[in-house]
Amino acid sequence: MSGAVRDDLPHLDKAGRPTLATVATLAGVHPSTASRALSSSLKGGVRVGSADTVGRIRRIAEEVGFSRNLHAAGLRTQRTSLAGVLVPRLTDLVLATIYEGIDEEARHRGYQTFVANTNDDEAERASKLAMLLARQVDGIVLGDARIDDDEIIEQLQARHVPFVLVSRRSQRHPSVTCDDYAGGRLAAQHLLELGHRRVAVIAGEEYASTGLDRTRGFADACREAGHPLAPELVVPSPFDVAGGRHACQQILNTPGPPPTGIFAVNDFAAIGALGTLRSTGATAGRDIAVIGYNDISLASELPLPLSSVRSPLHEMGAEAMRLLLAGMDGEEMTSRTLRPSLAARESTLGVSTPV
Repeated sequence: MSGAVRDDLPHLDKAGRPTLATVATLAGVHPSTASRALSSSLKGGVRVGSADTVGRIRRIAEEVGFSRNLHAAGLRTQRTSLAGVLVPRLTDLVLATIYEGIDEEARHRGYQTFVANTNDDEAERASKLAMLLARQVDGIVLGDARIDDDEIIEQLQARHVPFVLVSRRSQRHPSVTCDDYAGGRLAAQHLLELGHRRVAVIAGEEYASTGLDRTRGFADACREAGHPLAPELVVPSPFDVAGGRHACQQILNTPGPPPTGIFAVNDFAAIGALGTLRSTGATAGRDIAVIGYNDISLASELPLPLSSVRSPLHEMGAEAMRLLLAGMDGEEMTSRTLRPSLAARESTLGVSTPV
């Protein structure tokens, strides 16, 4: 029956289409309850029913072919049911997976999303934000925040536009992130347990909390174990394959004994490092251990499966959208930090025996 319009339903409109009253009557609830169930989060919406009730209302709406008139709803609520999303680049599997979580949750809540790439460029960020605000979005999810002063955040605050940061944090602004500091510690503990003492870090961009927190967690764990990082072996890098390849070459060219392990704070940078090692005749997993971060779907399918710290990317996106909707409903927005885990594979397990 899904998507089909029936003429035996109650409260049809003049064109014979189901209305909100149709759904409410079939579900046995008040129309206002049906409206909240179809348009907002459970936290900010339906309080008199259960999650089962909300699910039943949404199922009935889908079965009878009811769709909300977003223009009419916007006139009543002063909302457009549109959310904007800014990310550095959707070609990055990490960001694409986070966005899938954002968009999926938005659709479940009756929202549509507009996503724009900023390439981490300040002028482009400003331009894309202006475009989203011109569309009168109800709120913004920022996936490209800067760790310190961020002009985009200042603009959103000045305009009183609700926003949530995802993946990257910035000061005390509401965010949904992975515990990147803990993730960096996981990577260090893994290499230390395998017997590595001289290790290097491909550290990411210096304006992004992700790289900074992962590097800091890794460095602290090494220092606490009595094996502090050599400063010259911590190399900043873009979050991409080319950046990882270049940073790995710089590490290999550093005077002194070569490291036996490399931690790249991003899987794509780790893949670039694998390429550099291959071009120099070294074998990752035998000569030098390599571990990445995020555990993208490609990591386990590489010719040499990549060890990585797993970040719950899809959940991060969905939770960011839930937090934004709660904030738009007037609730306090409390940042959430998700837990990382370790996925150990051949790129590290084949190098040394545990001490």
